[in-house]
Amino acid sequence: MTVVPKVDDLFGGDPGLSAAEKSRRFDEYQTALSQVAVKTITPDAVHSIGQGHAVDFSTAPATPHAALLKALQSPDITKGLSADGLASITQALEAAKAVAPDMVKDLTTSSPISTGLVAFDLEAPAKYLVPRMTPLRNRIPRRKGMGLARRFKTITGISGSGTGGVGVMRPGIADTTQTSFAPSGASNALYFARGGKITYAGADTTIPYIQFSASDQVSWSAQFAGQGYQDIRSLSRTSLLYASMLLEERVLLYGRGTTSPYSGTLAAPTGVTGTARTAATGETALSGYTSNIYVRVVAEMGDFGVSQATAATTAIAVTSGQVVDVACTLPAGATGMRVFVSTGSSDPGDASRYLYATRSGYNTLTLQGALPTSGTVPTSWTLSAGGTANLTSADGGSAVATEYDGVLAYCTGSNSGYRGTLNTTFSNTNPGGEYQTAFAAMYDAVKADPDRVLFNGSDRKQLSDAVKGSSSSNYAIRLAQDDVTGYTLGTMVTTIVNEVTGKGVDLEVHPWLPQGNSLILSDTLPIPDTEVSDVWAAYNVQDLMGVDWPVNQFAFESSSYWFGSLVCYAPAWNGSICGIKKVA
Repeated sequence: MTVVPKVDDLFGGDPGLSAAEKSRRFDEYQTALSQVAVKTITPDAVHSIGQGHAVDFSTAPATPHAALLKALQSPDITKGLSADGLASITQALEAAKAVAPDMVKDLTTSSPISTGLVAFDLEAPAKYLVPRMTPLRNRIPRRKGMGLARRFKTITGISGSGTGGVGVMRPGIADTTQTSFAPSGASNALYFARGGKITYAGADTTIPYIQFSASDQVSWSAQFAGQGYQDIRSLSRTSLLYASMLLEERVLLYGRGTTSPYSGTLAAPTGVTGTARTAATGETALSGYTSNIYVRVVAEMGDFGVSQATAATTAIAVTSGQVVDVACTLPAGATGMRVFVSTGSSDPGDASRYLYATRSGYNTLTLQGALPTSGTVPTSWTLSAGGTANLTSADGGSAVATEYDGVLAYCTGSNSGYRGTLNTTFSNTNPGGEYQTAFAAMYDAVKADPDRVLFNGSDRKQLSDAVKGSSSSNYAIRLAQDDVTGYTLGTMVTTIVNEVTGKGVDLEVHPWLPQGNSLILSDTLPIPDTEVSDVWAAYNVQDLMGVDWPVNQFAFESSSYWFGSLVCYAPAWNGSICGIKKVA
């Protein structure tokens, strides 16, 4: 529908015009406008469009303002209007252009609303890009527990086994051989003509059950506002399930408990040194220091905390173009080290000592680049003023009362069958020789015959590269050209043949194992009649379950819960090789 302008819109801008003159000019405008032939698309033109013929709209005005100005240029209007009337209408249109931008703007992606009158091409629901691999949880048998602890007794050695600290006796006898069979504690000896009595060693082990839980909350507003896009409450439950499984995987891997008989807290590293040297190719010289650097070191236990800290080093003098190698001896069970750094002509103390961001998987860490100055120390790792920090379960320590020992703690603990520390890269001369040494030692100790080795992805690649770059002529890789395009590159070590027993030991990458550490695991024992079907087992009084709490506020709340522990029946049949230096 055409909207006819009002009299005052066209002629109200001239205060000298009387109402009668305005009316006369308006009538004159309408008469002239009505005499102009209105151009439309004729039926023939519509038919032409339907037949696929082009119609030229290039001469059409671009805006309403342009359309009105074009109409005013029509000879029919210019002849029908007086010069004063035409001038008044043109002046009114220009004034309207200034105060009514819609006359000069089209509908665009930014007009009349900056975000445009457009739909959002939003995909629903949200993409769930969360890695959630739990290989230990998937593999380790899960069994029913009861009460507050799992208890079992083990016979670790008998005469002739050479294990459990039991010596080897000579069984030969003569007719005159006499052996005492008096009851323990008896005052009188009782001898018989029999062979010597054998000796036993054993242990009584009690593994406490631990409670675990995680929770999530969805506000009512989030749930209801998400309708039509995603069920937020369902997302919450799914995420809580995955998070609980991932957290259990990490406890299974590098949990560390303080309750007897668990490993307890890590000791502080020892023998800390700092050596300044010229930056090598690929390294960045230190900056942000003032003459000297002072460091304190903590040992790591995976992502679950750190050991106590060492005392501060003496001054490490640094000059332009240098980096500093910090080295130490890590305690058994550590997965690597981190360093706290301060600088000055004298040690400014822990109040100005900050955590160097890089972490090391072995016993040396190179300080390079800009030293941290603030905001890099986790609150839970803050060092005590002066003296040695006492990092306990409450402030980020390596062990807590509400955890059990994980696989890493068993494989690197005092009861482990082998603990090797490289503090260098894998050998190129004899690739895999480090594991042959471990296999031999474990076989000598308890006749262990491991089933698999867990690696960090970087370390698995390094071992494969050691084979490819071996200086030994005993290893060669042959590439055969296929029938079409060329070569398939890449090779990977999948198995290490135990040179002691001849058994193939599988190599596996664990997604959460810290770099620098590999674990040698036995799933079963190579001994008949042990009463041990699986070396590792997870016993749960209550396995993982979910709980939806009653609504008592404007939120939906859920929790997970499980109550149990990890049991390793034969720690001596497992081992570790740690301190694997990462190849840049």
